Amino acid sequence: MAWIEIVTVIALLQYIVFGALVGRARGKYGVSAPAVTGHEMFERYYRVQMNTLELLAVFLPALWLAARHWSPAVMAAIGMVFVVGRTVYLRSYTTDPASRSLGFGLSIGPTVILLIAGLIGALLAATS
Repeated sequence: MAWIEIVTVIALLQYIVFGALVGRARGKYGVSAPAVTGHEMFERYYRVQMNTLELLAVFLPALWLAARHWSPAVMAAIGMVFVVGRTVYLRSYTTDPASRSLGFGLSIGPTVILLIAGLIGALLAATS
């Protein structure tokens, strides 16, 4: 399970970095807390952070559930696709929000795969 722990830490560190980028954007674009609107570039960074948080709430439990029933190394590799997807999402969304589809797909796809793997694993365990 060490690979699952590593992917978990990487995903959480990535989220912290995204939060720091939001803080930097606040200063750069003059958006004082608690405002979450005011400059389009700030809003782009903020939306990336919030979208990442929304997905982490599903991704992390899915990662751990899937790894409980299937090869942790394989599940960790799938999890790393999520992390890469989040980076692609950040870059594309802050450049041109209309180009975010690839990054989103590389984030939601692995999450759904992990959820399904966790469910199948649990169903197999429940019936054996």
